[in-house]
Amino acid sequence: MRLLVKNMVCPRCISAVRDLLVSEGLTVISVSLGDVEIEDNLSDEERHSLAGKLRDIGFELLDDPRSQLVEQIRVAVLKWVRSEGERPRLSDYLSCQLSKDYSALSKLFSEVKGITIERFAIIHRIEYVKELLCYSQLSTSEIAYRLGYSSPAYLSSQFKQVTGMTPKEFRELGHHKRISLDAL
Repeated sequence: MRLLVKNMVCPRCISAVRDLLVSEGLTVISVSLGDVEIEDNLSDEERHSLAGKLRDIGFELLDDPRSQLVEQIRVAVLKWVRSEGERPRLSDYLSCQLSKDYSALSKLFSEVKGITIERFAIIHRIEYVKELLCYSQLSTSEIAYRLGYSSPAYLSSQFKQVTGMTPKEFRELGHHKRISLDAL
């Protein structure tokens, strides 16, 4: 049985969800970003109970097909952003990953989240740049290459447009304001 879980965006989140499922006596096949596969079939009552326990630790079990698809889009964008080097266009990647027409995905995402997929990807990409600036010794050029930007200048321009400062200014700031992944 496949379950979609909202806000499961980091290794610690995956571990917390896996631990909960195991403590509930469920046979876990796999747990990845936003996606859980268990061997067991759950009754409506068991599913409701599991949803409550997930909610208690900060996650949401998604039942509505529209919400499930929006979460799949969100997780696919996160994976696309965190892939290294050259990557396909986001629209092509999403269409391929989700086997759906991009315009339909884009329309749904905008309706539900109030932001375009492209804007969401840019914001998340900049948050990843901030993470790399805070926790790595990579130069702006190395970060630009790693994240698939066409040039360091384009990365700097987009970074400044979103944050109001250059990557260098951000790194030198000392205290780093970042948005948590589950808030995106």
